[in-house]
Amino acid sequence: MKSVLKPQIRSLLLVLLVSTGTAYAQAATEVEVFKSPSCGCCGKWIEHLQQNGFQVSIREVNDIPAARKKLGMPDRLGSCHTARVGDYVIEGHVPAADIQRLFKEKSQALGLAVPSMPPGSPGMGSAKPVPYDTLLVQADGSTRVFAKH
Repeated sequence: MKSVLKPQIRSLLLVLLVSTGTAYAQAATEVEVFKSPSCGCCGKWIEHLQQNGFQVSIREVNDIPAARKKLGMPDRLGSCHTARVGDYVIEGHVPAADIQRLFKEKSQALGLAVPSMPPGSPGMGSAKPVPYDTLLVQADGSTRVFAKH
């Protein structure tokens, strides 16, 4: 009887491993990016997200400030693209690790922002990177430093 169960157990384990892998693949965090059709650095930021396990859908829009406003991100924190990740809004060249930390900590916030386009941030490769902060943005528009880079 023991030899009969071994193939069945192996089959069951294989099914469990495959289904677990499928569930993990389906659990990839979906990011909806609103970007200008002509912006190249947005594409590089999208690649950064994809390399870090995010599933990205792209919405090309001609009015980024309008998309940003619709999602509730203050214009003063603006950059060249805006994204929606779950219930959060992500503005600009936010590192994937910061987004992952936001989800892990389940922060009560509107989202994250890296205002402007700092050289050296994801998607903004530069021979002369500058220090920059990722800001945690509250629903009322107030901010605090979430991460220093």
